[in-house]
Amino acid sequence: MIIKIENRDITLSNIKQLYPAAIVKTGYEDETTQVSLEWLEIEAKDKVEVVGFKIFVELKDKDKFSFFYNTKEELFESIAKISNQINQDR
Repeated sequence: MIIKIENRDITLSNIKQLYPAAIVKTGYEDETTQVSLEWLEIEAKDKVEVVGFKIFVELKDKDKFSFFYNTKEELFESIAKISNQINQDR
């Protein structure tokens, strides 16, 4: 089965990891890091500056890439599209 994330076709069985994360500033220059959405909601409590959100994809062949979203709403819309594609075939 092939799913489409934004403009990229990906073979579902080739995906090793697929996960969302928030991108936040570390406080050191312009450095950023990824944090889980759960951590952002529970632990961060507006203590960090959110730069955006990403869906990270790691393939079994070790290829890695991500998709950037400006808002959590855009991220969740993309997650819903991915979920619908996967569930459509069931």
